[in-house]
Order: sequence, then C-alpha cells, then structure tokens
Amino acid sequence: MRIHVVRPGESVYSIAQQYRVSPQKIISDNELSNPNQLVIGQTLVILEETISHAVAPGESVYLIANQYGVSVNELLAANPQITNPALIYPGQVITIPPRTIDFGSIHVNGYAFPNINMNILRRTLPYLTYLSIFSYQVTTDGSLTSIPDEPLIQAAREARVAPLMVITNIQEGGGFNSDIAHAVLTNRQAQDNLINNITTTLREKNYYGLDIDFEYIYPYDRESYNNFLRRVVEALRPLGYIISTALAPKISADQPGLLYEAHDYPIHGDLVDHVIIMTYEWGYTYGPPMAVAPLDQVRRVLDYAVTAIPPEKIMMGIPNYGYVWTLPYTPGTAATTISNPGAVDLARREGAIIQYDQTAQAPFFTYYGDDGKQREVWFEDARSILAKLSLANEFGLGGISYWTIGRYFPQNWLVLNEVYDIIKVL
Repeated sequence: MRIHVVRPGESVYSIAQQYRVSPQKIISDNELSNPNQLVIGQTLVILEETISHAVAPGESVYLIANQYGVSVNELLAANPQITNPALIYPGQVITIPPRTIDFGSIHVNGYAFPNINMNILRRTLPYLTYLSIFSYQVTTDGSLTSIPDEPLIQAAREARVAPLMVITNIQEGGGFNSDIAHAVLTNRQAQDNLINNITTTLREKNYYGLDIDFEYIYPYDRESYNNFLRRVVEALRPLGYIISTALAPKISADQPGLLYEAHDYPIHGDLVDHVIIMTYEWGYTYGPPMAVAPLDQVRRVLDYAVTAIPPEKIMMGIPNYGYVWTLPYTPGTAATTISNPGAVDLARREGAIIQYDQTAQAPFFTYYGDDGKQREVWFEDARSILAKLSLANEFGLGGISYWTIGRYFPQNWLVLNEVYDIIKVL
C-alpha cells in the first residue's frame, strides 16, 4: 500500500502509470466521485499488485529496491532464486513485492445510531469487531428508553460482528445530564432497576455486551461511579457479557473539569474489558478551527493512559468527520459537520488546495464562500488515518473505536485493512 498525495498537473491516469496499476482500480478502491478532477493535496490509496521487472544494464538489487520503495531484504525474500545479490544480469525477470505494513491484530469498534443507512452499515461491518448501538438513555429511576436496534443487531451478527448495548446519561431531547447520573449513582434502588433492565435487554435483544458512556459526572460522584461499575461487572460477567466504558481524554489523573474528574482511569482499567478513550473533539462545533483529533494531543492522552490502564484494554477513539468554520472565528458561533469524502468534494468545487499540518497530522484547506466570507475546513484523510493507526501500534493498544460509522469513508477502511488484521470474536 502507498498513499499518494496529488500534485499539480497529475491525473488518475498518470498516477496509475507511475505505480503500474490500472486507473480503474484507483478509482474503484478510493470510490472517487469525480475522477477527472483531482484536488491538489488530495490523497489516493494505491493498493499495489506484484510487479515483474526486467533487469536493465547497470542495475543492482539496491537500485531496483530503491526504485520501487521496498527494502533489499523484501526484494530478496520475494525472489528466492537470487542466491547471490551481487549477481543479477540484464534481462533477468525479478518479482517486485507490494509494499506492506503489518501491525498485527486489533479490535475495532464502531458506534452507530439506529437510523444509520443499512447499506452503509453492511459495507462497514466486515471491518468491525464490535458494533456499539447508540444509545439507551438512562432515567433517574433506572429505567431505559427504548430504541429500534433489532435490525442493527441482526445485521451485525450475520456479519460476525458483536453488538454492544450502549447506555448513556443523556436527557430526553438534550445532552449529557449530570443530575441523571447523580440520581442513579447515589441510589441503590435505581441501580438495581437499571442493572435488571440492562440484563433483560441484553438477553432479549441478543447483545454481546455493554458499553457505559456516562459523561459530565459530578466530581463528587467519582467513587459512586466506581462502585456502580463494580456492581455492573459483578452482575454481567458471570452471565458471559463483556463490559466497556467510554472515557474522557485525560492527560493526568487529577485533570480538572466536569468532563474529566469522575473518570477514574485505573479503576476502569482494572474492572472492565475495554475502555474507549474519546480522543477527539479538540476541534469541535463551538470551538476555534483546528484538527478534530490532533496527533500530538492524542499522544499526550495515551502517554498518561498507558500508565493507568493496561494498553491491551485501551481502544483509541478516531473521528469519522470534519468541520467547516466561518472566519474570523467568533466564540459561540457553530461550525458545520462534514464527511471526509465530502470535504474533498468541497475543496474540488471551490478550487481549494488541500494542505497538511505535520504537527496535528491532519489535512485542512480554506476557501471563500458565496457570501464573501472565508471558511476553514479540517478533516481526515488516508495520511491522518495511517498516522493514528501507527500511534495505536506504537503504544501497543488493543483496539480503536470510530465515532461514528454513519458516513462511509472508503480510504479509512482501505488503510485499516492493509495494516491490521481485524479481530472477530463471533
């Protein structure tokens, strides 16, 4: 696999010639919506095939390996007939192996809303270990709102993907609610009701396990949350269910803030099977323009996380979206969400050049709208996805988790499938 960044004057056809693959393969693999109009700075994932090379006069194993971007050892491994690397001759045909990256095996989770397009879901399921269906909302007495999750569960199991039930402290028609969490975490009867309702739902809906996504918990409810997790694990693990929790992206144990303080990394790491760290939303709807998941900031979170949680239990969050901001940024104004392929299409329509921030390891561009105002767009591409997957490999993490899989992003799945073997637990 190679990731090609489009340069001025290039076309799908010239790029295909460069890598000795068919133009149609590049178009098909990347699902290009407008292959005749590439964007400068756009990425293309090139899935190479084995190439036969006829040795030219004066060529050496080293020069040929360098020409194709493979190591000498890789070249020799693909050509066991070469017993003496110093002795190759003009006209000799040798095999050039495709350039590969092998990070081993990994768990992959994807969050999905019940109203996800079922075609997108089915196309995505082959790349997932778990499908987390978002979400059952918890009420103050431990009741659960109902969601139409049956079609997703059935599709997941048919694809050998383990469906996970997600519970949240989201209030009806609103966002995460600290008071709902407090009411449940400090009332044993409410917890009994909730655990009974969870157990019944897991059994009746044929779920594989539970994901607890309680956010914005009052700091003084930290130990109450820990105790609740202990009760959930004690109830569900003997029944054969796995338990995961979603955690805020902390960089230290004592990080202040309502989002962070009640999330006790060591306790979660000790109790549950997986922790999903929400390493995104540095660039967010009401904030200033920046990468959604800048790699340098994600690294800071992981630097702390692996000291508190076994790395094999950690699933690193990856965003599957970008944002469009209006400039100059004014606090309180909202950015609009955009899909990653949609961002490239927008750059093409506006004649923008895609740039790449080396620190954040993320693509971005600017343009002027019809209203005369400048816009700034940050999103993900094949480069940024590979950078994130490489970081997960560097830290020896057990998994990654996408928020959300509702927008299909072909390059993400191409890159993931090339560098990792996706674990299936069903």
